[in-house]
Amino acid sequence: MEMNTRLQVEHPVTEMITGLDLVEWQLRVASGEALPLQQADVVMRGHALEARIYAENPENGFLPSTGTLRHLRTPAGLVFSVPDAAHQASAAGTSSLIRIDSGVREGDAISPFYDPMIAKLIVWGIDREAALRQMLLALADYQVVGVASNVAFLKRLVACRAFTEADLDTGLIEQQHASLFPPVQNAPYSVPALAAVALLVSEAVIDDDPWTQTDGWRLHGALQRPLNFSTTSAAYCLRVLYGTNRWDMTLGETLEETGNPVGLVRHEGCDWWIRIGADLVQGRVVRVADVFHVFDSDGSHWTLAWQDPLALAYSTEAAIGRLTAPMPGRVLALLTAVGAKVDKGQPLMVMEAMKMEHTISAPQDGVIGQIFYAVGDQVDEGAPLLAFQAAPVHEN
Repeated sequence: MEMNTRLQVEHPVTEMITGLDLVEWQLRVASGEALPLQQADVVMRGHALEARIYAENPENGFLPSTGTLRHLRTPAGLVFSVPDAAHQASAAGTSSLIRIDSGVREGDAISPFYDPMIAKLIVWGIDREAALRQMLLALADYQVVGVASNVAFLKRLVACRAFTEADLDTGLIEQQHASLFPPVQNAPYSVPALAAVALLVSEAVIDDDPWTQTDGWRLHGALQRPLNFSTTSAAYCLRVLYGTNRWDMTLGETLEETGNPVGLVRHEGCDWWIRIGADLVQGRVVRVADVFHVFDSDGSHWTLAWQDPLALAYSTEAAIGRLTAPMPGRVLALLTAVGAKVDKGQPLMVMEAMKMEHTISAPQDGVIGQIFYAVGDQVDEGAPLLAFQAAPVHEN
């Protein structure tokens, strides 16, 4: 049994179904006032659900993520921190309501020194089924760029049978692993097409000087150009033929070849409307350097890296021989030394961030060549931690 003499993270759920402001109550009681209601006077209406929007990577063991919130969009039609709005909505015949409690805005940084929660998303419905529908719609409209987030995972969680039927226990994630972590799917053709149009339009130069034009004009025929995008699991090669106010795009290599005339209808900020053949496609494209984040009409978030052929070649570390930090955090313990011979799976270092510990283990038998950090050092995600030399394989 536990009693906490403080508000819990989930207190908005109580506020949404009772119409009471528990924060106000707490302040009044702390000032010496009496509670304004007795327990018997508390009336509950409808159903509420709360989802914690976290800067974390569910596909990487829910390790926390840090960075700057480059893009943050929340569901439209929100009521912020007005707990009696649920009662007002019920009285007016409205079937659902959304509330967001958050302490960060677009442009803020999520650091490794505090809890990685971005916001609490609370929905209210006349019953559980209505609240579940509202939560799915709200999550589909929640967009985060700059850090990894659990939004897509929460959508799968709310939609899975065990959750919708409230068949819940502490083993839910393990039991429903197949549906909560499905195989990565290839992006539909519209996703790289949206990224490509955003890129091509951003390159356009409006100038009377013919030498600065980027409309693809050529003396004999139109410009043909490859645009290469990639995700963590697939590559998308678009062959683009420039036309007047449109492009012919063919997507091949990883997907069945699709050739279509693609035209820009309009765009407002990061919202784009394009026409692919006879179909009108809408999406939101957020560009961070050479990475394009595409949110399609059903709320799916795709991250595509553009392979700029004119960019300088970046030096990359060889994957073999380097052990890197899976998350930003602090070195909690060193369990080996330079020159030590280690066995596959042997713990080498322990990192800690946001109340979570992660052990770095030897990927195979080998020798520690160098250690780049000491206990107490702060480490960025992806930073090399140790130089590791694999033991030679001897054939019989």
